[in-house]
Amino acid sequence: MVVLGNRPRRLREAARVRRGLILAWWTFTITFVFLRVLTLLIHLKVRGFGDVSLGGVHLHHYVWGILILMAVGFGGLVNRSSRFNMVAGAAYGVGLALVIDEAALLIELRDVYWSGEGWGSVALAIVLIGVTGSILVLRRSAREDD
Repeated sequence: MVVLGNRPRRLREAARVRRGLILAWWTFTITFVFLRVLTLLIHLKVRGFGDVSLGGVHLHHYVWGILILMAVGFGGLVNRSSRFNMVAGAAYGVGLALVIDEAALLIELRDVYWSGEGWGSVALAIVLIGVTGSILVLRRSAREDD
């Protein structure tokens, strides 16, 4: 096992109970950055990128995030395996990023994504990424070999 100090350097070296948390943090960060780039391309009207609509109604990506979070929550009620914990952690990070990216819209109850109020979502995401990352790094947990 390769570790830096007492800290695991690879996901498989982390305690099984922490792997889902680590994956949630990674997927949240990656998904949030991806969404910001994707929505910028849509906003700039780059060919091949556009909004998703159903029956002429624009579907904001927080809708998909809520559905993913619902599925993860239901799955957590019926499955407690460590494998599911990792899949659920990754899915949770994606779903949470989809919702947090549009948090300002949900708070204001209007589309403020590209306005000054829309930066509240970015600030919230940065705080979540920083605080969660710090907690994962600073909080020690015993290595488990279950």
